[in-house]
Amino acid sequence: MPAPPAHKLDAILARHAIVTATLNGAPDPDSFVALSRELAELDPVVQAVRSYRIALDEVVGIDAIIEEAGLAPEMRAMAEEERPAAVAAAEEAAAALNLLLLPKDAADERSAILEVRAGTGGDEAALFAGDLFRMYARYAELKGWRVEVLSESEGTAGGLREVVAEIKGRGVFARLRFESGVHRVQRVPSTEAQGRIHTSAATVAVLPEAEEVDVAINEADLKIDTLRAQGAGGQHVNKTESAVRITHLPSGIVVFVQDERSQHKNRARAMNLLRSRIYDQERSRKDAVRAADRKSQVGSGDRSERIRTYNFPQGRVTDHRINLTLYRLEEVMAGTALDEVVDALTREHRAALLAAEGLS
Repeated sequence: MPAPPAHKLDAILARHAIVTATLNGAPDPDSFVALSRELAELDPVVQAVRSYRIALDEVVGIDAIIEEAGLAPEMRAMAEEERPAAVAAAEEAAAALNLLLLPKDAADERSAILEVRAGTGGDEAALFAGDLFRMYARYAELKGWRVEVLSESEGTAGGLREVVAEIKGRGVFARLRFESGVHRVQRVPSTEAQGRIHTSAATVAVLPEAEEVDVAINEADLKIDTLRAQGAGGQHVNKTESAVRITHLPSGIVVFVQDERSQHKNRARAMNLLRSRIYDQERSRKDAVRAADRKSQVGSGDRSERIRTYNFPQGRVTDHRINLTLYRLEEVMAGTALDEVVDALTREHRAALLAAEGLS
């Protein structure tokens, strides 16, 4: 695996030295925060650069010994025996360095908006959507993240027709970004007397949570409606108009939040959700432009793309983008084995990025 050119590594080390020296010079508070964040990002890269160069020097030193004129045969043989391990260590160090130098998605460290909606399959689709949301909620709990439901609509026979939630925590979007798409379930519904397997689906969308600085929204572009929050079957869960629906007229995006009893809080949450959807729309547009000449191996992120099948009779989960099959359905649905799928998707994504950078 090729390593980055020496001048690029020298530039990283030089920048690290400048940032360190500036911090030691007691900069103003704003600069201190920005430089501290930059140093935290540079530190592991600098360590990887140094490790790579030490490993490379080891190979160069061994090669010099092998090529040395008049060297005793047993010494040359010993050096030749050590060389494969030294080369392997240098290649491993180069691979680790290349991963750290991959372009980073600015949204990876952010919290996320999770949207799960029942698709084809009627009541069974709503039950499956509810199962998926519980899977993500359990996964979030295991990660120490906080889940806050913004709006939900229950199915007539249970489950969820739709749920929108914030998942708060560091790095949420990086872990859940590949969950967007159509999730398919194959199982025997509880109402099926003949024991036939039914197939239904739910769609998942994961959006990076936007900040105010990311999206400028003109109040004149908004249509804001207040209405009574509703529960399953249209039942009113309160008698005040606390639910908020905001329509962004230029894009046609509509958001609805009813979780809080306070109209003010629901409006603030609706604005946050609207910013995230506008931000995601712009990110998707830019991603489509960048990916026009190549398709990522883990899929386009298109929410109409079927990405995964959950087969209950066989106890298996299959992710179609990377041909991964796990016979650990219960653990995946409980959130405890979801990391196995996420890790595999992340590895494939990094491999695609390395290939795009010519480093594979």
